[in-house]
Amino acid sequence: MSENRTLTTARTLPYTPAEIYGAFASADLLAAWWGPEGFSNTFEIFEFAPGGRWKFVMHGPDGKSYSNESRFEELVPDSMLVIRHDCPPHFTLTIELIPAEDGTCMTWSQVFEDAETAQAVKARAGSANEQNIDRLTRVLAESTGGASQFRQHSG
Repeated sequence: MSENRTLTTARTLPYTPAEIYGAFASADLLAAWWGPEGFSNTFEIFEFAPGGRWKFVMHGPDGKSYSNESRFEELVPDSMLVIRHDCPPHFTLTIELIPAEDGTCMTWSQVFEDAETAQAVKARAGSANEQNIDRLTRVLAESTGGASQFRQHSG
């Protein structure tokens, strides 16, 4: 947590920036991994373009459904995504993809409107962002068939 209103995590994944970006650009892949463990998604609108809308329902393991509305503010292929979450809690998510020797360093940074909201989300959601990245990694392993150039050359 930095600036009291920003939640940030970073991890190096054994995939290319293009593979990771593709997991955001594909509605089918994104629906398969978006959200913490135990959640599933139903997409209503998915306009993957700058200014495009993303409206979906997250279905929780508790049986509850959570409506979400976001907008793709900025999309730089294989490099960066900026997503504005337009319903409570309001935040802007910036995902940066930086090539690394063993894959891609992905930085995931959520900036909330105020520190109180950020602290409340952190207390309630805890490791949700880490779980989201874990799910992304599993979906990429399945969708690439373990064929990422980084895994082919290791060991």
